[in-house]
Amino acid sequence: MPTALSLLDLAPIAAGQTARDSLQASVALARAAESAGYQRVWYAEHHNMATIASSATSVVIGHVAAHTSSIRLGAGGIMLPNHSPLVIAEQFGTLETLFPGRIDLGLGRAPGSDQVTMRALRRDHLSADTFPQDVLELQGYLAGRSVIPGVQAVPRAEQPVPLYILGSSLFGAQLAARLGLPYAFASHFAPEALHQAVRVYRETFTPSRQLAEPYVIVGVNVVAADTHDEAVAQMRSAYRARTRAFISRGTVGRNYTDAEIDAFLASPNGQNLASMTRYTAVGTPEEVRDYLEDFAATAHADELITAHHAQSLPDRLRSVELTGAVMAAPAAA
Repeated sequence: MPTALSLLDLAPIAAGQTARDSLQASVALARAAESAGYQRVWYAEHHNMATIASSATSVVIGHVAAHTSSIRLGAGGIMLPNHSPLVIAEQFGTLETLFPGRIDLGLGRAPGSDQVTMRALRRDHLSADTFPQDVLELQGYLAGRSVIPGVQAVPRAEQPVPLYILGSSLFGAQLAARLGLPYAFASHFAPEALHQAVRVYRETFTPSRQLAEPYVIVGVNVVAADTHDEAVAQMRSAYRARTRAFISRGTVGRNYTDAEIDAFLASPNGQNLASMTRYTAVGTPEEVRDYLEDFAATAHADELITAHHAQSLPDRLRSVELTGAVMAAPAAA
């Protein structure tokens, strides 16, 4: 694979299923990614979302790690302002101690929730302002060079957990470059600033103990199937379900028809939501490969982290397997 391939598992809880079903599906997806040669699987911290089961992100990582053998697993990401850096260092130091050489820690500064939930998390509305300092504090704990005299994170693994800065704006790009850390851009749902952020990161990167050269991961949505029509049908179904979840969030209301959802997405009010999934590879394995290779080249990405959106687990597994196989295959002469 000229460009490394990874998986972002959003741990969705489908209609009629439970969180336990979702977490069992996460194990199956990680195993499929491991078999197909993916570099890593990441899980995102979200709160107060009835359709996402990855709120206790470090617990999910530990569970999946215990049911896989070699693939890297991590947070994409931990929303650091929700937490004490010491607590996150303890959690990920524990994970790395249990599963050495397999744990990643991606860090973001968004709440991963709404304003009411942010208050329930005991998060101050100004907590994001100290994100750069919190990253340095966390980095110090993980490396055994605490910036807080007399305080250390226990357990601390033999090798520091690698940090990644996540973002969807120039702020994250600039911070990752200044700290000499890998940068992951959330272009699978926030595509607008992708190219500018990657350019800023690469042009201003400063080498660090962790990283000598800039390293860019970009998010992209994928729906791969055995036929083009199957993939398109799966994509439409998944994106309609996603739109319903956005419209109905926090309320118990009507179930919008497919026609109503399509009309909303085509309306001025729905255009912003529709544009969030601008970067989507959909179709047969060959069509997906062509899209991903072009996307990686134009985004100047070292690694693609793919979010597979088919609603049923068998279809999602098939998409992961087909994509892994076609990206690993030698290029046609």
